[in-house]
Amino acid sequence: MKKNEEKTNVIRILEQNKINFKVYNYINSTAISGTEVADYLGEDYNIVFKTLVTTDGNNHFYVFVIPVNATLDVKKVAKIVGKKSIDMIKQKDLEPLTGYIHGGCSPIGMKKKFPTYLDKTVENFSEIFVSGGRVGLQIKIKKEDLIKLVDAKIDELTLEK
Repeated sequence: MKKNEEKTNVIRILEQNKINFKVYNYINSTAISGTEVADYLGEDYNIVFKTLVTTDGNNHFYVFVIPVNATLDVKKVAKIVGKKSIDMIKQKDLEPLTGYIHGGCSPIGMKKKFPTYLDKTVENFSEIFVSGGRVGLQIKIKKEDLIKLVDAKIDELTLEK
């Protein structure tokens, strides 16, 4: 990080926990979607992950971290968490719930700890990219460090391609 760059909550948490990570800043890019971010970073879509926040409609929330080119299988994940159905939370509810805005949501450092799941494809990599806590910032972190830090479970979360 450059001296004049503001540290995000994600970076503070990683430093406090003495976790090694690398910061990738793409603030001057026009990349918006996860696949555009992966393209900008020159990385395979499967190694760059997006963070999705869902609800069962009864004030229970779940975080799913999946590759940027994948689609969350809401029927599959509802079964995994033992609920009848799961829906994405409304975009307007994201920041009050997590502290993050759309496009800058990280599984690290949310306002509250929610059950967190990583897609099984994470097993194919030693390190992955996740949001650094704001639009224009990604971090590369060892998967084991992320799993331990957010107490994530691993399961099949996406629709078959």
